[in-house]
Amino acid sequence: MIKKIIKSFFRRIIFSSQGFPIVLSLSILGILLVLFRMKSVEQDYSINEVAKRKKTLVFKNKEFKAKKARQLSIKNLGQLAERYNLQRPKQEQIIVIP
Repeated sequence: MIKKIIKSFFRRIIFSSQGFPIVLSLSILGILLVLFRMKSVEQDYSINEVAKRKKTLVFKNKEFKAKKARQLSIKNLGQLAERYNLQRPKQEQIIVIP
């Protein structure tokens, strides 16, 4: 009895000329929503990877700037001058190029 009611429901509403386009449209809409959600999650992962990489590159950049500052220090330049038998550089002789 219940099977007949369910079968008649499907035949009358879902497989009818008015119900089928609605069911098809809702199915396509559901599939598209799932696909868009999956794509947004995938993009979120790639954004997180880029953010991590940016953080490490910013840290390396700070390290390189500190290394450059140490190498251009007066003390280090004086030691290099002594090692290669040169005069110690005066303050106005030191030019830092950014």
